[in-house]
Amino acid sequence: MPEPSPTLKRRGRLFRIGAAFVILFAVAGYLAVQYVTGGRGGSGCKVVSGEAGGASYEFTPEQAVNAATIAAVGTGRGMPERAVTIAIATSLQESGLHNIEHGDRDSLGLFQQRPSQGWGTKKQILDPTYAAGVFYQHLAKVHDYAKLPLTVAAQRVQRSGYPEAYAKREPDATLLSAALTGNSPATLTCAGLPAATRAAGPDAVRAALVRDFGRDALQPAAAEVSAASTPAPSPAGSTTESTTETARTVTLPVADKSPAKGRSVRQRGWQLAHWAVANSSALHIERVSYGGREWTAGSADTPWHTAAAEGAGVVGKATGAVRIVTAQ
Repeated sequence: MPEPSPTLKRRGRLFRIGAAFVILFAVAGYLAVQYVTGGRGGSGCKVVSGEAGGASYEFTPEQAVNAATIAAVGTGRGMPERAVTIAIATSLQESGLHNIEHGDRDSLGLFQQRPSQGWGTKKQILDPTYAAGVFYQHLAKVHDYAKLPLTVAAQRVQRSGYPEAYAKREPDATLLSAALTGNSPATLTCAGLPAATRAAGPDAVRAALVRDFGRDALQPAAAEVSAASTPAPSPAGSTTESTTETARTVTLPVADKSPAKGRSVRQRGWQLAHWAVANSSALHIERVSYGGREWTAGSADTPWHTAAAEGAGVVGKATGAVRIVTAQ
């Protein structure tokens, strides 16, 4: 049998090389998806613009928790949405919204703050609530920061060697801050409910709320105690199920609160609701409802929907209160 010609041999080699590159790119794409979703298909989070056909941003449950903390700390200090956008954009650039224990020289945490430069101790900087607070403390000292270009405002706090890099994070940070300050309702979703990695349940939700918002997030306490001890009427045959769900429910009244620090009750309610969704994986939250809308754990692409009626065996239409139902 005659030997293949040199030309055919070359074509064969090129074909095999091309096939190898196709396989390599496919594997790289798969690994990238696994990284973004944490290794679980559909387990990530997504935020969309409040405008029809607007932009969207997909991120991981870990990033969602950290972004929600940054927003909660900012609004708790009376900072405007623009300040939260600057803070989230800075963290996206410095750490990818990951609370990392390393960096350039002694840089640490969400904002890559340095103990040697007076930002705090290593333990403090690795506490996201502290790190966000000290960032806002420095930002508040920047004259007219809300009117400055984001990259200028961030640079005056960070003193980075690459100040222009913050600007590219602004679109994603804008989407996140609008949702996580409550200014853009029903725009943040997460798949939620991965395998639990730590104790979760109503007590864990309350502890996390106090960590990020302070104790006023649980006020008035009497209303929540009353809700937990007096289940709503339920259809015949569903008393046990309703009582069990009530025990797994954290109720956060917001309608009877006076608007605080220039923010409306509606903004406060949607901030708490989105905070719960952002923390759904970490705290094993399976359902959140507010203002007649409801989110249910499932897919990051599943939108908020109209809540079921109260008293139908489901914690549903919540006017004046954010209701968070945990899986255990």
